[in-house]
Amino acid sequence: MGKLFSITGALLFFLGCGGSADPAKHFSIQLENKAIQQNQQVGVALKNKKDIEISDLHYYLDGKELPVENGKITMDVPTLGNKTLVAKFNIEDQAVEIEKKVRVLAASAPEVYTYEIINSYPHDTGSYTQGLEFHGGILYESTGKRGASTVRKVNFETGEVLQQIAMDDSVFGEGITIMNDKLYQLTWQSDMGYVYNISNLEKIKNFTYGESREGWGLCNDGEKIFKSDGTEKIWFLNPETLEEQGHIEIATNKSIFNNANELEYVRGKIYANVYQKESMMIIDATSGAIEGVINFGGLKSKIKKGTEWDESNSVLNGVAYHPERETFFVTGKNWDKLFEVKILKKD
Repeated sequence: MGKLFSITGALLFFLGCGGSADPAKHFSIQLENKAIQQNQQVGVALKNKKDIEISDLHYYLDGKELPVENGKITMDVPTLGNKTLVAKFNIEDQAVEIEKKVRVLAASAPEVYTYEIINSYPHDTGSYTQGLEFHGGILYESTGKRGASTVRKVNFETGEVLQQIAMDDSVFGEGITIMNDKLYQLTWQSDMGYVYNISNLEKIKNFTYGESREGWGLCNDGEKIFKSDGTEKIWFLNPETLEEQGHIEIATNKSIFNNANELEYVRGKIYANVYQKESMMIIDATSGAIEGVINFGGLKSKIKKGTEWDESNSVLNGVAYHPERETFFVTGKNWDKLFEVKILKKD
């Protein structure tokens, strides 16, 4: 009888607060840790300000129920980043749902890698490199800056431009990827990308962006296209419709990270230039975890600065994997060299 009175009294209290009662405002989710890592067990509790009796309490993350064991839930979710933890419970026959914003981070710190230069080749110093990719032994490159943006085929060994198309002066060319004999290209702030026939670089169609902010980098896994946009998100694009069909968020074990620029996909990992840094991330393409960081420090010192050189902008950018040689090719904006490298774990 006492419990019935307390519940009835609580509901009357809600209604007495004016208009439609919102019992959810009297509850909040409390977590043991602020920084939560993937698959970590973390203490959880439901703070009940009015000591109202509840029943059938469950917690959910990304639509998946997280069972409570000994007052803890395990952050067993496949992807990282900004998420919403949901608590669902009942007060008498009234269903209540409350939320808490959480960040799920990588389970371990990134490993540190370095590089070994295998070869170096000539590179056009007028090329403000935004994207690189090999296809059929030919290097495809996109360049940026308004009035100077191009898409080109290049003989990587000599630096000779085999074919080139100029883009409209109003757009700023960005990353490229090649899939199913089509070349996909982004532009920076024009909210538009292009699809070309790989054989002759004739434009097939334009496409517009969805929720993603800008056009930065592209790569693909043979089924879907990955797109970076200058935020912590890497978006999935349908190669036929170019619609955005979800995303992952990039994170280390300590923080969520943005500034992934040019992209390359190799065996389940995304290699991403860090914007305006002499480094590259190795990102798990499923979870978004930054599993490694490649330090390309010292590479820039091997460049001869030409007339197009801009100290603030002539930075490392451009990564392509050569599957037959099993090496990476990297360069930078207005660099005079294209480097063939092997990536090595640092001792």
